[in-house]
Amino acid sequence: MKFNLVGAVGIGVQLAALWFLTSLGVGYLYATALAVEGAVLHNFMWHERFTWADRSVGPGREIATRLLRFNLSNGALSIGGNLLLMRWLVGEAHIGALIANLISIAACSIMNFLVSDRWVFRSAV
Repeated sequence: MKFNLVGAVGIGVQLAALWFLTSLGVGYLYATALAVEGAVLHNFMWHERFTWADRSVGPGREIATRLLRFNLSNGALSIGGNLLLMRWLVGEAHIGALIANLISIAACSIMNFLVSDRWVFRSAV
């Protein structure tokens, strides 16, 4: 439930950033990549302090390592998955960018949870 709560707020961050960037004239694929990375960083901070707070102990170096793992896993899955799906949904199916982005987020969320739980914030034991 904590993962979903953080994710729900992250969806708001991502959609707001996507809307803002596209309203400035940034192409939807560039805007998607930037919006996803903003949401990834937002979500990491909350997962670190809230979702997996019991596993997130250690010095700054350990936090930096988890951030790197989170960006390499969740960031790559989210950015890659969102870009592929957005290209297809917006570019080919002609669905609006915000609706297409919601579909893309839903498609990537299960893999992101599994990677976060099993690799990024794995228990030290």
